[in-house]
Amino acid sequence: MSRHAAELRRIDRLARLLDARFSVLGIRFGYDSLIGLIPGVGDAVVAVPAAWLIWRAHRLGVPRTVLVRMMVNWGIDLGVGAVPVVGDLFDVAFKGNLRNARLLQEVLKKQAAETAG
Repeated sequence: MSRHAAELRRIDRLARLLDARFSVLGIRFGYDSLIGLIPGVGDAVVAVPAAWLIWRAHRLGVPRTVLVRMMVNWGIDLGVGAVPVVGDLFDVAFKGNLRNARLLQEVLKKQAAETAG
């Protein structure tokens, strides 16, 4: 996994910025929730870095089944997040980018263990 360590740090940092950068009254949220408040374009804007995360996972050789799970997370986050008010609250709870970063980390750890063993 060491060869992917820098990439994983960058992806984790992006996921945290999007989903858990701020905390108010113990509730963590990120730029995804804030920018998503902008009617019409907010959710489309934050969909771009979320899509980049999936593209990087593809470039790192993540299996298709995991990529599909990541795309489902992204689609749920984008689709439900686009619903006014309810979607913004959902974004705070769902944290699709952190879910995808975790999936990627698990796969790369598993691949590293298989290579080492």
